[in-house]
Amino acid sequence: MLARALQRTSRVATGLTPAINATGVVLHTNLGRAPLPERAVRAVTRAAGYTDLEIDRDLGERRGRAARAERMLRALTAAQDAFVVNNCAAALLLVLAALAKGKQVPVSRGELIEIGGEFRIPDIVAASGARLVEVGTTNRTRLADYRSAIGERTGALLKVHPSNYRVVGFTSSVSARQLSALASKHGVPFVYDVGSGLLASDRGMPPDEPSVSDALADGADIVTFSGDKLLGGPQAGCIVGRSDLIGRLKRHPIARAVRVDKLQIAALEQVLRLHATGRDDELPVTRMLKESVTAIHARARRLAAALHGDLSGARVVKTESVVGGGSTPGAVMPSWGVRLSAPDPAALAARLRSGSPAAFSRVERDAVVFDARTVTDEEVPHLARAIQYALEGDDPGEE
Repeated sequence: MLARALQRTSRVATGLTPAINATGVVLHTNLGRAPLPERAVRAVTRAAGYTDLEIDRDLGERRGRAARAERMLRALTAAQDAFVVNNCAAALLLVLAALAKGKQVPVSRGELIEIGGEFRIPDIVAASGARLVEVGTTNRTRLADYRSAIGERTGALLKVHPSNYRVVGFTSSVSARQLSALASKHGVPFVYDVGSGLLASDRGMPPDEPSVSDALADGADIVTFSGDKLLGGPQAGCIVGRSDLIGRLKRHPIARAVRVDKLQIAALEQVLRLHATGRDDELPVTRMLKESVTAIHARARRLAAALHGDLSGARVVKTESVVGGGSTPGAVMPSWGVRLSAPDPAALAARLRSGSPAAFSRVERDAVVFDARTVTDEEVPHLARAIQYALEGDDPGEE
């Protein structure tokens, strides 16, 4: 049985396989969300062996494993303190377990989101030991709804940014500033899960995409967000806010269960350093979000030109990209790509996914579309070769 299992394994790719993302989804969750900048990749390689993970080299004493990253987070957000855990869901779980276990947590019905893998906010609240109290309706929640729900058994007020959908039309919601004032009046913490990791509202994002800095300025006591979305880093759950509350999180037993790995820390430190030194244009996510349509058009033309030798049906077309990864839902960015007609586009896309390099595209009616926004200049010849092999039914990895 073991021999047969090994034989089957030898016929398929093992480990994580590098992929070319030609879908136009910048933060593609299934493809690993934010690609890391080169300096973060080098830092991960250096950290693969022994490192000064939890040792202060000057004093020879133990220290927090994410101390440098947390120091930079404090500086970048003007928060009193910071804490880094494995991902944003873990961050919210820890916050609620440490601050509101056995107590009630009012949340708007319009913010009871479900993220990928059927993971829901009500489930996180329940797992933390807190009790969810739904207020308002799906489309309209008022301050009076929170006011009537708050009482002696309230442990915290929670606001969750609906980062993967939009409620439009006859709607109303309560601002972070209003919730902060209400929470302060009743002596309970106000927790704001902004999700996407937008540090400041200065990157051309939609005005309703909340930033970490704005959330803190509006009075949030605790703000949680992801490291691998708009921040442009590795998977991580970042928590910033009041030092007394962060201290309670660090001492809670769950903190060790959700702690961040050394490779995540190594990458996160480098990404935060780029933000802190004004060099966030080196982040692949920033490049893709800010790149001019002219540059994207030129890249699409290079891809089409690389295919025209054997494939005259490839043509440059206007298309639309999205941020993805639970960020700025409904917002689209103008882009350019290459459209390739095919008798069976789904089959062609499948061959591209299983090729070497693996290439992911979009299937639109009778064609496969390759969005050039999420393809790097260096990947263009590799993508062209992958397309040619897929059309021939061969795998370049077999050569």
